[in-house]
Order: sequence, then structure tokens, then C-alpha cells
Amino acid sequence: MLYGERRMPMRHTNILLAAMLCVSCTPVAVSSTDSLQSTLAAFENDAHDDLHSVIVIQGGRTRAEHYYHGADPQTLVDIRSAGKSVTSLLLGVALDQGAIKSLDAPVQRYWTDAAGSAVGSVRLENLLTMRSGLAADDDVDGLPGNEDRMDDADDPLSFARSIPSVEPEGSRYRYNSLAAYVTGVVIAQATGRNLEEFARKFLFEPLGMKRWEWQEDRSGQTKGQGNLFLTARDFARIGQLVLGDGVYEGKRIVSRRWIEQSLRPRVDISASDPFATGYGYYWYHRTYPVRGRPTDVYFASGNGGNKIYVIPDLDMVVSILSRAYGEGRGQRRSEAILKAVLANVRPL
Repeated sequence: MLYGERRMPMRHTNILLAAMLCVSCTPVAVSSTDSLQSTLAAFENDAHDDLHSVIVIQGGRTRAEHYYHGADPQTLVDIRSAGKSVTSLLLGVALDQGAIKSLDAPVQRYWTDAAGSAVGSVRLENLLTMRSGLAADDDVDGLPGNEDRMDDADDPLSFARSIPSVEPEGSRYRYNSLAAYVTGVVIAQATGRNLEEFARKFLFEPLGMKRWEWQEDRSGQTKGQGNLFLTARDFARIGQLVLGDGVYEGKRIVSRRWIEQSLRPRVDISASDPFATGYGYYWYHRTYPVRGRPTDVYFASGNGGNKIYVIPDLDMVVSILSRAYGEGRGQRRSEAILKAVLANVRPL
């Protein structure tokens, strides 16, 4: 999880140069390790026993790491929809390799069996921003593309091809797992590899991961929408990769351009999401006050409170594994943990 001898990302280099050249500038912030450990330990008093772990990394060093209720660093935890952000990274790798040429392409260019269906005509970018125009919304039970219906389908591939459009693509944000599932299918078709196999070769092993599980559906497709099981430290590695602009321990894994594109907020979701204001390519965004200044926080988010918070201005990653599945309190608790960590940032 340490950056080791990797080249420091340019934006972090610029922060250091500015601090050295201008004594009047606000110094780079760091966090007190002892204070952070105490802050994380306080969450042992939570009334529920489904918080697994919190890891705080800053400046390439683990500043705090805490496990709860008998959890340990070796346990695999289902990160749920935070897996969508991993699928986004894998699409970036496929673009970097030239297997996928453009986000302007329709799904059917790569998933040829989808030709003639509503999903086949959707541009990849509109899948990534949840603006496909399809009748899929995980918050609306009656729509045919709802996640629960997809999970129950005997043939999820046929299910995806059967979903009709209800509005022009690009016109409206509707959070749905169908979009990320189809994105995973596109990656597999374009690269000629099962999504989990592609992830193993070009993401997981380059990050030094040894153990993971990624569930398949009844069609034999890896679930690009979630159900990826990771350890706490490997979950944090994903955040370190994103913080490093696609570089991890000196190795370029995904292009800096893709990291910037996928994190950039493209859709205002503040009216529908209490924890985020912007949505990129399966990554969320919100600003939080840190020492009186608005600070950008980009994050992956999964049911139960599973989070990877990436905070470039603080050179920080906060990763949280939590099994409060189906409970809104899991999301609220994770945000409370983030705010408590940010409150412990101190001047250098």
C-alpha cells in the first residue's frame, strides 16, 4: 500500500513546489497518527456490529488502520456497488489498450448480440453516467430493468437485451446496476477475456493483490455491477491507484487521462443523492470543508457503507469496509467516519 519509489503525481509535485516557493501559502496538511487512531477507535462504540475496517493513508503512508468486531486484514468483504468504480477503471484500461476505441461508440459495436435492442444503441458514455434512457432504475421497483429483476433472471444477457427505452439517452440520470453490468459485458466482448480474468491480469495482480472473489451470474458473466469481494488493504490499493493518477508503486496501470475523465463530475445528482453532488464515470464527488476551505472528495460507494474516499488536495485515501447491507445507517456512518478523519487534518 506504500507508494515506495514511485514517481510522485504531477499535481502533488506542484503542491510541494508551491509550498516551498511561497512562504505565505497554506502549508500542505497532514494528519496526526495518534489522533486518527483514537478517532477510529471511537467507532467501536457504534451500536451495530457490521463495521469491518477503516484505513487512512496519507502521503503514501498508512496513518491509521482499525478493525472492528473481530474482523482482520485477511477477510474478504463484498464491496457491493463500489465494484462499479472498479469496472470503470477496467474500461479505462481497455481504452488505453485500444480494445475499445471511443466512448461515443454504441454498445452493439462490441456486444454484437445486442444489435437491434434498445441497450445495443446506447453510447458507452451514457452507460457510464447512468443516462442510458433505458427503463432501469434501482430505486423504482416497477421498472423492468430494476436490479432485483436482473438478479432473478435465468438469462441476464437476454434480460439486458429485453429492456426498452423510456426516454432519450443522455437526458436523465437514473441509478441502475444494469448499466454497469452491460459495461462489464462490453469490456469482456471487446477484450476477448472474462471480466474477472481481465481484471486479474491488468489490475489486481499489478496492484499486488493475492486474493479476491468476483461473482458470476447465471450467464457466466462477471458481475460488473458489484459483488466483488476484497480485503481491506486491497480495497485501499484501489484508492491509492486513483490518487496516484493511475500509477501504483511506480507502475502505470491506467492512464492519467482516464482517471481525470472518470472522476470529473458530469451529472448533478444533488437532488437525488444525500451523500453526493456530482457523478462521473461510476465515481461520485462532493466537497467537504477542511480547515475552513472546500475540499474535493471523489469516492466509490457500495451498499452497506463501503467507501473509497480519494482526497487529492490532502494526498489522502480513506477506505471503509462495512456490512450494513440494506441499511441506510451504513452510508451515514461512513460519512461520519470521513468527517471525523477530515477534522483531524492538521497543518504541517
